[in-house]
Amino acid sequence: MRIFILLLMVGFWSVGYSQDTIQISMEDLKQKSLEGNLAIKSAKNETKLAEAEMLASRAMYLPNILASYTFMNTNSPLNAFAFKLNQERIAMTDFNPDLLNNPKVISDFATKFEIQQPIFNLDAIYMKKAGNVKSEVLKIKEQRTKEYIQLELNKAYMMLQLTYKIQSTLIEAKNTALANKKVIDNYYANGMIQKPDVLYMDLRINEIDNQIQFVNSNILNASDYLFLLLNEDANDKVFKPTEELEYNSLELDADLRLNRYRKDIQAYEKSLEAFDYLVKSTRAKYLPRLNAFGSFEFHDHKFARFRANNYLVGAQLQWQIFDGLKAKSEQVAYKANQIKIKSEIEQYTQQSELELKKISRQIEDAEYKVKFAVSALEQSKEAYRIRKDRYEQGLEKSSDLLNAEIMMSQKHLEYYQAVFEYNTALAYYNFLK
Repeated sequence: MRIFILLLMVGFWSVGYSQDTIQISMEDLKQKSLEGNLAIKSAKNETKLAEAEMLASRAMYLPNILASYTFMNTNSPLNAFAFKLNQERIAMTDFNPDLLNNPKVISDFATKFEIQQPIFNLDAIYMKKAGNVKSEVLKIKEQRTKEYIQLELNKAYMMLQLTYKIQSTLIEAKNTALANKKVIDNYYANGMIQKPDVLYMDLRINEIDNQIQFVNSNILNASDYLFLLLNEDANDKVFKPTEELEYNSLELDADLRLNRYRKDIQAYEKSLEAFDYLVKSTRAKYLPRLNAFGSFEFHDHKFARFRANNYLVGAQLQWQIFDGLKAKSEQVAYKANQIKIKSEIEQYTQQSELELKKISRQIEDAEYKVKFAVSALEQSKEAYRIRKDRYEQGLEKSSDLLNAEIMMSQKHLEYYQAVFEYNTALAYYNFLK
C-alpha cells in the first residue's frame, strides 16, 4: 500500500495516445546541458543584472563629458555686458554709463564643452568593491543552483526507474496470476474447487490491471518532470531509463562535519565581505574628495558662428562636514545587516549540520530496510513455491495460493521502494556533504 501512496505524490495523468520513447541514462543527464532550466536561467540573469549594475561604478574613474549649444536673449545690464565680453566685442563706447544702464537687446549663441574628472573618491572605491563581491556571491549561488537542479534530476530519474520497475513487477505478477488462473479454471471444470475460488482469482487479475494503469500514468508524470527540469517539450514523448533501479551500498564518511567550502556556505560568508566594504564606504564619505573640472566655450551674437572662445580648468578638494547624519545612519544599517547575516550563517550552518546527521541516519535506516526487504522477498518467494507445489498436489486451498502470490508481489514492490529510498537519501547526502 505504501508504494502506491508514494506514487500519489507524483499525481495522475491520463493517456489516450501513443508516446515516443526516448532512452536516457544517468550519464546522459549529467552531460546534458542544464542551460535551459528556468531556475538556472533565473540565477544567471541575477548575476548578469549585478554585473550590469557594476558598470555604473566606472563613473568613479571615467570622465563625465557634456556638450551644449545655448541661445539667450537679454537686455539685462549685467548679462548684456557679459555677453559682449564673452563675444570679444567690447569697445570704449560700451563704457558709456547710459549704455551700461540701458543696453540694447543682445543675443548670445554659446557652444560649451564641459568635463568632470574624478581623481580620488574613496567611498566610491569601497562601493565598487562591495559590488564586485555581490557579483561573486551571485555566481556562487548560480553554481549551487546547478548542483541542486542536478540533484533534482537524479531524484526524478530514480523515480522514473522505480515506476518502470513497479510496472515490470506488476506485469510479472499478472502473468503469474494468469498461469494460476488456468490451473484453477481446470480444477473448477473438473469440480475440484468452488466458484468463489475462480472469482477471487478474477478479482486479483482485475486488481493488477488497475495497478498497471495507475503506474503507467505515473511513468508519464515522472517523465514529464524530467522534461520540465530540462525545459524541453514533453508532448508525445516519454523518457525510459537505460539502467534499472539497483542497490549499491556505500560506506559513509565517519566525519560528518559540514563542508565549509560548500557553495551555499561560501555565498553566505562572502556576503559578509560586501557589508564590510559598505561600512567602510559610509565612513569614507567624511574624507575629502578630489575632482578636476574644465570647460571650453564658443560665443557669438549670430547663429552657427564661433568667433570668440575661452576655457576654464580647475580642481576641487571637497569635504562633507555634516550631512544630517545620513552616512551615520547608513553605517548603522549596514552593521545591523552584517550582524543579522552572521546570525543567519550560524543558524543555517547548525541546520545544515543537523540535516547532514539526519540524512546519514536515514541512509542507515534505509540500508537496514533494504536488507530486511531482501530477506522478506526471498522468504515470500520460497513460501509461494511451497504453496504452489502443495496446491498442485491438492494439499492447499486456492485462497492460500492467492495470498502467497499477493504477498510475494507486495514484497517485490517493498524491496524496490526500499532501494529507491536508499538511493535518493544517498543522493541528498552527497548534495549536503
